[in-house]
Amino acid sequence: MRTYRTIQFPDIKFSLVYDDIAEQEADFLVSAAETNLQMRGAVAEALRSAGGESHASAAQSESPVPLGEVAVTDACDLDAEYVIHAAATPSLSSQQASAASIRGATRSTLSAADELDGASLVIPVIGTETAGFEFKEGTHIVCEVVREHDTTTLDDVRIITNSEKEFSGLTRIAAMFYRTCQDTDF
Repeated sequence: MRTYRTIQFPDIKFSLVYDDIAEQEADFLVSAAETNLQMRGAVAEALRSAGGESHASAAQSESPVPLGEVAVTDACDLDAEYVIHAAATPSLSSQQASAASIRGATRSTLSAADELDGASLVIPVIGTETAGFEFKEGTHIVCEVVREHDTTTLDDVRIITNSEKEFSGLTRIAAMFYRTCQDTDF
């Protein structure tokens, strides 16, 4: 991992990571997805490249996924148990992710991880950049949903980006968002 910043909440460790998601080790890796699970965005491409074509085929077998929902597949050759495909973006190229679809897909992701008794999850700021939603607002939504989630099994949630600019923004936003925490080592 290149850079890692952490806040410890009573029930969960929340971290920001600057690295390639395909290089992470966790119970769940989250792919930012369109509802047709074509695996065309930057995060999906990184996971598909590292996980092999069987990973892409597994995702396609779960398609389509309703907007704001998820599909869970085996992680294949990735260093995880599962990949959660979070459908925050409509498949039609003329449509973009929305605050509601990002919020729904993030909630569905956390719930799916809890249902499968996962302890660790790595998630990008889904629905942003290539999906058309503004990164800063998307970051606020993902951080808020993670903070509000009443987890039953998750104790390690990492929000990841492979962009230095996005990591800097993510760090600033999370520091403001979580400024009431005791550990503000951001």
